[in-house]
Amino acid sequence: MLGDIRKVEHIYIACGYTDLRRRIDGLVQIVQNQFSPDPCSNSLFLFCGRRRDRIKALLWEGDGFILLYKRVETGCFQWPRTKAEMRSLNWTVWCCWRPTPPPT
Repeated sequence: MLGDIRKVEHIYIACGYTDLRRRIDGLVQIVQNQFSPDPCSNSLFLFCGRRRDRIKALLWEGDGFILLYKRVETGCFQWPRTKAEMRSLNWTVWCCWRPTPPPT
């Protein structure tokens, strides 16, 4: 199935802000140059833009990369921004991870 993330073994967050104008090759380059996981591993790599209302996810499916894009209409993602490293998530944390509502 195209973009089936239920089969991934690890989920990594790229801390800090990523220029979301980058496409697949640019995001693969970030993973290769800055972090230890192989981008062709069974892992999902998450990137967030400065406004924190959009994320991109990079996934290898064995014969090519899938680039997923999510934009929330209200609220923003709680995104780690202080360290230039990836953190590993488990499925429990990922499934419960939702954008925070906008301030009132």
